[in-house]
Amino acid sequence: MDMDSDSVKSSSKAPMEATSSMQIDSEESPDIKSVGKEKDDIAKSMEKLKMEESSSTTFKKKPVIIIVVGMAGSGKTTFLHRLVCHTQASGKRGYVMNLDPAVMTLPFGANIDIRDTVRYKEVMKQYNLGPNGGILTSLNLFATKFDEVISVIEKRADQLDYVLVDTPGQIEIFTWSASGAIITEAFASTFPTVITYVVDTPRSENPTTFMSNMLYACSILYKTRLPLVIAFNKTDVAHHQFALEWMKDFEVFHAALDSDHSYPSTLTRSLSLALEEFYKNIPSVGVSAISGAGMKEFFEDIEASAVEYMETYKADLDKRRAEKQRMEEERRRENMERLRKDMEKSKGETVVLSTGLKDKDANVKSMMDEEEEEEEEEDEDGDYERFSEDEEDVIDEDEDEEVARFSLLFENDLDLLRMLRL
Repeated sequence: MDMDSDSVKSSSKAPMEATSSMQIDSEESPDIKSVGKEKDDIAKSMEKLKMEESSSTTFKKKPVIIIVVGMAGSGKTTFLHRLVCHTQASGKRGYVMNLDPAVMTLPFGANIDIRDTVRYKEVMKQYNLGPNGGILTSLNLFATKFDEVISVIEKRADQLDYVLVDTPGQIEIFTWSASGAIITEAFASTFPTVITYVVDTPRSENPTTFMSNMLYACSILYKTRLPLVIAFNKTDVAHHQFALEWMKDFEVFHAALDSDHSYPSTLTRSLSLALEEFYKNIPSVGVSAISGAGMKEFFEDIEASAVEYMETYKADLDKRRAEKQRMEEERRRENMERLRKDMEKSKGETVVLSTGLKDKDANVKSMMDEEEEEEEEEDEDGDYERFSEDEEDVIDEDEDEEVARFSLLFENDLDLLRMLRL
């Protein structure tokens, strides 16, 4: 209101400035100063509000993405069903996504289902593929429109706590494919993302199988560069305490290998020492997709991993993104500098950009010239050969004539000798 009254006063005093400008200026200078000070204060307050708004948007709570991966038969889909039931029972707001195009039925309702977009069997027929190739191609086709999936989740971000993602049964199709990397990076660049590696606990009672699972979990950690939680599933069949002891104390793990002296067991002993640091920093929990045991501990590890994502992984992601932008800016600056030098060198004349076509045409022309020269040389060689053959024929004819003449003279001499004898 003060600013409006001051603006009205200044507008009403405008006609008077034409008659007595010096006097009015001297009278209004304090008012102008006060108005300018108020404007500066308002500008500062607006900047503070913008800073607060930007900080609030930067640290805005987003749903935690839980991507469930694991070997075939480890119970990923059943485990995801248990996660859905637990979120509903605990009052958490979840959003379910299915990325397995070959699954026939799901024990849970999916908000986003790849089967609604891509028909797995039609892809196999159209591209003449097998089961694994059909799954991979379907996932690739779905990944081309994954930005729309991200936009849908962003619109509901304020209403969600978790986004549960089920992956194909063949783990390598998702973890080591381009489409899997695109989907994972799209999630990680927008929301806090945690990878859950499901382990079949009864099968891991064998030390060699256990080491194979741990190596695969380590490779997923390095491949995705995201927080990882190991979930030992099927604890209702076999308890996971042995796995925790093997991860904490390598001597206990070595004791389990004492009865086996084969090369795989020796290699497994060495790998257990190498993975000791990996075991220390990776949270692991025992769960049961059937009974629901360990769900509370699992979500506690998920929350801790989400915090770790915001503190460590997101900072690393922002650093890599800033580095990429810096490299792009340097490349753009170098191109502009090169263009400026070309303009200075041309002095305003028309500049022909080198696209490589001219050099390509010149190379093609030179190659054609070389081929023509080679053909001419071949023709000359052919003429020489033909000339030499003609000469040989003439020489042969001359030799035949000389032989005939000599034989004739020899016969005449013989006749002369016979006559003398007589």
